[in-house]
Amino acid sequence: MSSSLIIAPQWIGDAVMTEPLLRRLHARGEKLTVGALPWVAPVYRAMPQVSEVIEFPFAHGGLQLKARRSLAKRIAGRFDTAYVLPNSLKSALLPLLAGIPKRIGYLGEARIGLLTHRLKNPRKGKRPPMVAFYSALSGDTHLDTDRPVLAMPPAEVDQALAELGLQHATYVVFAPGAEYGPAKRWPATHFSALAQSLDVPVVLLGSGKETALCEEIAAPVNALQPGRCLNFAGKTTLVQALCAIAAARQVVSNDSGLMHVAAAFGVPQVAIFGSSSPLHTPPLSERAAVLWLKSDPDYQPPLDCAPCFERECPLGHTRCLNDITAARVLAALTV
Repeated sequence: MSSSLIIAPQWIGDAVMTEPLLRRLHARGEKLTVGALPWVAPVYRAMPQVSEVIEFPFAHGGLQLKARRSLAKRIAGRFDTAYVLPNSLKSALLPLLAGIPKRIGYLGEARIGLLTHRLKNPRKGKRPPMVAFYSALSGDTHLDTDRPVLAMPPAEVDQALAELGLQHATYVVFAPGAEYGPAKRWPATHFSALAQSLDVPVVLLGSGKETALCEEIAAPVNALQPGRCLNFAGKTTLVQALCAIAAARQVVSNDSGLMHVAAAFGVPQVAIFGSSSPLHTPPLSERAAVLWLKSDPDYQPPLDCAPCFERECPLGHTRCLNDITAARVLAALTV
C-alpha cells in the first residue's frame, strides 16, 4: 500500500468537495494522510477513508518557511505521493521540502518546479464543478457522478448534542452566514419570518463573525416565542456544529460551507442562492432543494444580472435574495 499526503484547501465547502477524490484514492489502495488548517481539519475526520489528519501550524499570509521546514523534517520519508489541492505556491512547498517524490497538482502560482505532475487549470468560465475539478487529480475519468459523503461516529454525535442541549431530529438548523459577502446572504428578516412559521426550535450556526447576524434573526423571534431560536454562532466547535447538522431535522442555508456539509450528511435542506450559481457549486444531495430566481421562468423581470459573483450587489437591490420569500422557503421545506 502506498502512502499519500493530501494538502487540503482552506475553506470548509472546498474540503467537503474533495471527499470523492479521497474515496477514489483510498479505493485503489492508497493510505491517506491529510494536512489541513485547524478550522478545516474536523471535516477530514468525518471521512472514514482518511487514516490521519495533521493540523498545520500555519497562519494566513506569508510563506512561513521556518514552520514549513520544521514540519517537512518530521514527515520526511513517510509519503510516496502528495496531492496539492490549493493552487497557491506556498501550498506546494511542504511536499517539496519533505522530499516526497511524486507531487501532483494544478498549475498555479509559479509551481512548475514544485510539482512533478501538473494539470492545466481550466480557463475562467470553463472550470468544471468543484468535485470533478478535485477528482481529476486522481487521473481517473468519469468524474461527474461522485457525491461527497461525510459520517460522524454516533457516539460523537450523541456527546455533542448532549453538550448543546439538543436531541436528534427535533430542530431545524439555519446557517445564515456566507463568508464571501452580503450578496450571498438571504436577509435576516426573512430568516426570522421563516423561524416564526416553523413548529420546532431553530438552531443558528456560524462563526464568531456571524454572532450579531444570528442575534438579529433570533431576537424578534424570541421576543414572541421565548427560546424558539438558539444562537450558537461562535459558541460551538466545528465538531459540535458538524454533529448538530448531522442530527438536524432539516437545514436552511445560503451558498456556504455548511450547505455542503448538510448535503454530504444527506440531511433534508433548502439552499438559497443569490449572486453565485448552483450550476457550479450545488449541494450534491437528492434531499436538497435549491432556490435560485435566475432559473425561475415565472420570476419577472428576469434576473439578467445573475450570477454576478460579486460580494455586494452592484445594482444596489439584491433582488436575487430579497425576492425569495419565507413562504417560498417554507414550501420547499415541506415538500
